[in-house]
Amino acid sequence: MVKRNYWINSINELWKRRNIIYLQGVRRVGKTFLSKSIDGIKYFDCELPSVRNVIEDPESFLKSFRGQKIVIDEIHRLKNPSELLKIAADYYPDTKIIVTGSSIITGTKKFKDTLTGRKKDIFLTPMNYSDLRDFKIEDIKKRLFYGGLPEFFLKEFDDKEYVEWLEFYFAKDIQDLFGVGKRSAFLKFCELVIIRSGGIFEATSYASPCEVSRETIFSYLDILNSTMMVNILRPFSKRRANEIISAPKVYSFDTGFIRAFKGIKEFRLEDMGFFWEHLVLNEIFSVIQSKNIYYWRDKQGHEIDFILPNFNGLKIAIECKWKEDEFEPKNFKIFSKHYPDFRKVVVSSDVNIPHKKTFSSIEIEFVNINHLIEILK
Repeated sequence: MVKRNYWINSINELWKRRNIIYLQGVRRVGKTFLSKSIDGIKYFDCELPSVRNVIEDPESFLKSFRGQKIVIDEIHRLKNPSELLKIAADYYPDTKIIVTGSSIITGTKKFKDTLTGRKKDIFLTPMNYSDLRDFKIEDIKKRLFYGGLPEFFLKEFDDKEYVEWLEFYFAKDIQDLFGVGKRSAFLKFCELVIIRSGGIFEATSYASPCEVSRETIFSYLDILNSTMMVNILRPFSKRRANEIISAPKVYSFDTGFIRAFKGIKEFRLEDMGFFWEHLVLNEIFSVIQSKNIYYWRDKQGHEIDFILPNFNGLKIAIECKWKEDEFEPKNFKIFSKHYPDFRKVVVSSDVNIPHKKTFSSIEIEFVNINHLIEILK
């Protein structure tokens, strides 16, 4: 069994602070595989009635595994999951627990109030650069093409598997848990979000093809966000007159799905920057474990891909370029007039040694993804 060491190390570090970790991620991103790969851990799948019967008496269950490591998968299937975790946090702090479950349960006010200060969250993303090293993968274009769900990548699934995944996502995660009635409208919305990934989100442009209201479109987007199907980037702004201040950008969670739903059978050179930008975003999210990622754009169309306005005391502006020689400093120059105190970074696939260049007194760093990880750590 391949161990995803980056995530295992993250779990072990968080266990030093809290004994309960809520492991979040989309279906088939590898939550079960990761949990089972931890040495000495006991696994319980609450999809099974026999397991639910054992856990329904939380005190007896926890006594049986005092001081051990356990996984409680699909915890939302329990009648009262918050009671189990509250008892575990308060009375069995030496028992290390990983929990997975639906966001509709873990996002409720009761669940949040019960576990405030009692758990830590980990957002398991599609495979990041550390995962590629663990799987001994060097072909970054293959990662972009098939995406970062381990099974899809390793088995090189054909495009119909991505479509079936989306249909199963609706049946298992959406229809049962969120009560969305219009299957065709919701799936059409998902397909459009994937195809338009990385663009400005205008609800009206989705309402007509999906044959639902703007309000319904926004409720669909909330569902995708809560189930980690998308990353929503709000515009960074000090509300200057020439800045975009409200329209978000929406990124699909995985490059393989984008490629498949766009019908791309072979990458062209002009495709690479678009997919590289998505990969860099996945890496940032996997490292900082926060959705406080923004973009900047003014009304003249000048744009910076990603803005981290306050990450560990750092202010970082990030541009993504597949090749370093594709970079033009114009957008950074305009951004720097308003925000001179930001660290400015260009992330490119062909940078071997990090270095700096100066453009009109503006210092810009050129790095690859591994160097970016070091900056963010």
